Amino acid sequence: VQLVESGGGFVQPGGSLRLSCTMYGGRITEYALIWSRQLPGKEREWVTTGFSDDTANYADSARGRFTFSRDNAKNMVFLQMTNLQPEDTGVYYCRTTTDWGQGTQVTVSS
Repeated sequence: VQLVESGGGFVQPGGSLRLSCTMYGGRITEYALIWSRQLPGKEREWVTTGFSDDTANYADSARGRFTFSRDNAKNMVFLQMTNLQPEDTGVYYCRTTTDWGQGTQVTVSS
């Protein structure tokens, strides 16, 4: 499958962004969808996994600030991010267990 992210950008500390991910060549209802990120100078890390039953698990860094959601009709998943901080700056990826999107840059700075 192909995954295409969008919605990244520049935001001030305390701000919010909503990332989107569209799947092509498959149905999101058949997958657990994952958001990962790569912070500058660090390895890629897991952020959240959303399941077809509308449940989601979150990394400690994301819990309480980030929310996974999906729109099955549009074959899209989303990551709503609030109270963003400079340490959230990085490239955010939408993925399955086998396929990755190209990533979208999130920059948090004053």
